[in-house]
Amino acid sequence: MKPIVFPRSKLVSADLLTQESQRAATDQDEAAAEGSLPAEHAAAELPRTLTREVEVDPLRLESERILPPGATGMHGGPYKMLRTQVLQRLDKLGANTIAVLGTTADTGKTLTAINLSIAIAAEHERHALLVDLDLRKPSIHRRLGVEPLAGIDDCLRRGRSPRDAMLRLGGYERLTVLPARERCLDSSELLAQRRSEELLTEMRERYRDRVLVFDLPPVLQADDALVFARHVQAALVVVSEGRTRRDDLRRAVELLRDVPIIGTVLNGTREPAENYY
Repeated sequence: MKPIVFPRSKLVSADLLTQESQRAATDQDEAAAEGSLPAEHAAAELPRTLTREVEVDPLRLESERILPPGATGMHGGPYKMLRTQVLQRLDKLGANTIAVLGTTADTGKTLTAINLSIAIAAEHERHALLVDLDLRKPSIHRRLGVEPLAGIDDCLRRGRSPRDAMLRLGGYERLTVLPARERCLDSSELLAQRRSEELLTEMRERYRDRVLVFDLPPVLQADDALVFARHVQAALVVVSEGRTRRDDLRRAVELLRDVPIIGTVLNGTREPAENYY
């Protein structure tokens, strides 16, 4: 598959990974598994009008290279291409959860997670729920310029409902953000507890019309991603040109062998973007 060139990144098919990193997609949980929510309750989510809405500063978002509503603008096209390929592969797996991961720090995984979520929400029949699970260094709320009153950390540590922490961004239809409010030094322990699995199950079952996008810490620098990866149905690995070592990528993919890796995104490429129009 020909790489998709971004202004600062490109998508590379998982088929281009080394042979030892390949793996077959695992069987997914049956939709009608025992204990799942009844069908009539699956769509009975909290009305979106009751979710706290916050205004965002377009200039701040632009400075952070975050896409505007509808994933428009000069950088929107490549992210829409990424979105379409991701959604096709998720649909093939029958999945609605994806983890966005990096091998080490500063690969651009958080920006990729944010813009991918915006691009997914730009599709009229899709909704996106972006969850900040980089609890060691939460940054999604800072990048968006919002101050959460509660976060996923409160849901994990204090038993709050995720609906209490969800935010809607002014102008961004079909996009919901579940930020992390504060840094957690015991993040992997929080993600390993039963409450974490219960939260994911609740969100995956209750919000079936949404794609859940999880931003997780670097695979090789913390055990958080490995602890939580067993709960997600697919992964997208973000690497940085000139920074990510081939051996690191192979090691990360090997550690994630139990999760279907649907592709890799290369950030910081010097390859120029080509415009169709």
